[in-house]
Amino acid sequence: MASKDYYKILGVSRDASQSDINHAYRRLAAKYHPDINHAPGAEDKFKEINEAHEVLSDKQKRANYDQFGDADASQGGGFGGSGFSNAGGAGGFGNFGGGDFSDIFNSMFGGGRTRRHDPNAPRRGRDLQYNMTIDFKDSIFGKKTKINYQRDETCDTCHGSGAKPGTHPEQCQNCNGTGMVTRVAKTPLGQMQTQSPCPVCHGTGKIIKHKCPTCHGEGINHSEHEIEVNIPAGIDDGNQMRLQGQGEAGSNGGPYGDLFIVFRIRPSKDFRREGLNLYYNQPLTFSQASLGSDVNVKTMYGNVSLKIPAGTQTGTTFKLRGKGVPQIHGSGHGDQNVIVKVDTPKHLNKRQRIAMRAFAEASGELKGNKGKGFFDKMKEAFDK
Repeated sequence: MASKDYYKILGVSRDASQSDINHAYRRLAAKYHPDINHAPGAEDKFKEINEAHEVLSDKQKRANYDQFGDADASQGGGFGGSGFSNAGGAGGFGNFGGGDFSDIFNSMFGGGRTRRHDPNAPRRGRDLQYNMTIDFKDSIFGKKTKINYQRDETCDTCHGSGAKPGTHPEQCQNCNGTGMVTRVAKTPLGQMQTQSPCPVCHGTGKIIKHKCPTCHGEGINHSEHEIEVNIPAGIDDGNQMRLQGQGEAGSNGGPYGDLFIVFRIRPSKDFRREGLNLYYNQPLTFSQASLGSDVNVKTMYGNVSLKIPAGTQTGTTFKLRGKGVPQIHGSGHGDQNVIVKVDTPKHLNKRQRIAMRAFAEASGELKGNKGKGFFDKMKEAFDK
């Protein structure tokens, strides 16, 4: 029967570093711990996670698992490249490099000294994520605001111990505070040793006889938390900000996790943002574009005057330096690009029509131009 794939159980690759393995273990153990997760199968999953970590966190055990485990068997013998080809001697199994077969079996299944993890060691709390949607204006200038969210907090009554005030947790006598129990079975091939979470203390290493009336022995309470957030000027859509210690409470006196705020920006009806630059469409009348004019242009910092040269065409872009987005946590601003669009009048009164016809006659636009009207040609010219 094939052995369990411990790497798959922890969700790490076979070349994962020890740090990656420990991080994956802590995350999964916190998720499936029987004291936290009461779903069916959670306790079995927790045991499986502990079993995988017990092997992969021990250098020698991991090496033996990688070399001899069923999941990585390289040849039919099932024990690496040698298989049983060197079998011999009185026992019929050979010595496998100086040790007997039971030594290999013990190394694979937990025999000898093992490194144990203190179940009462401080553990950091989980990180949380909060999605915040803000107005376009607030993304440019920044803003202070308050947010509320749910998180696990250290119980104020027992200060995280889980015990009623005036009492304290006691060491589990079944596992002597280790949180794990060891079982040894004799087999024809030697002794087989296995470890699993203590069924009495559920892997915590302690017993709480008098539980805290507020948190009922959990040491934490799930409650609403409010904080003030200082949104920096220049924040962009998709940016995130880390608030240290604003995540969930740790256990055994461990620190709080962090809160990551992910920003979403509501679009502006007037401006379009690209990096630190803003883009703004400025409408012009035919006379303003033809004769030139000074126009008021809207910016995020108030209206400014912009000189439009005579003969300006639709699509011409003018740059207003320093009127763009501020550099986040830095100095300087981007620019605002003003893109002009000439509006062709759809309706003219009598005086306007006479004036425009006179302009067309003076320009020679009406000669031999019966296919298209004057205003059609003007629209085409300014739309180029």
